[in-house]
Amino acid sequence: MNEMTQRFFVLTGGPGSGKSALLDALERDGYARSVEAGRGIILDQQTIEGRALPWSDPTLFAEMMLSWEMRSYHIAMRSSGTLFFDRGVVDVLGYLRLTGLPVPKHVRRAVETFRYKRHVFIAPPWKEIYTKDRERKQDFEEAGCGPTKPWWWPTLNMDTNSLSCRASRSRNGCALSLMQAALAPHAETSLSPPAA
Repeated sequence: MNEMTQRFFVLTGGPGSGKSALLDALERDGYARSVEAGRGIILDQQTIEGRALPWSDPTLFAEMMLSWEMRSYHIAMRSSGTLFFDRGVVDVLGYLRLTGLPVPKHVRRAVETFRYKRHVFIAPPWKEIYTKDRERKQDFEEAGCGPTKPWWWPTLNMDTNSLSCRASRSRNGCALSLMQAALAPHAETSLSPPAA
């Protein structure tokens, strides 16, 4: 892992966990962030009546997510400062495992190549805010919101940290405090504040 990727943090979690809302708040505070692959792909595929949808062709959907995440990573390499990813390449591997699909060699190579800071932040399942919509057709249980920590991250020598903040005006501050506390034992790691 090089110095540049030390500033790449992943915020992951199941659908409807409040993950994207938290990233929106971090962005308003001046932090850079990526855009979630899954929801964007579903919206675009529905618009063009494509088949790369989790309920039509989950393998093709996974390939599209992989391409999206790798492109997001390349874009992030051109930025400076702390950057939060709305999921990452590793989550494509997790999606394949959760759906019982084989994990191709090229996906494993992508996970080894596109590296992030080893401290991964998990937005835990949040049933009270989970809703179905045009892009999210599953109910809470079907969406795979059961586990608090996606188990595939620790198998790749990544530390997972749960962000148990709930909806409030101070959720962003709460999450940042939890992130700083999780990183405190690691003197070489910190969340650099956005440039003024």
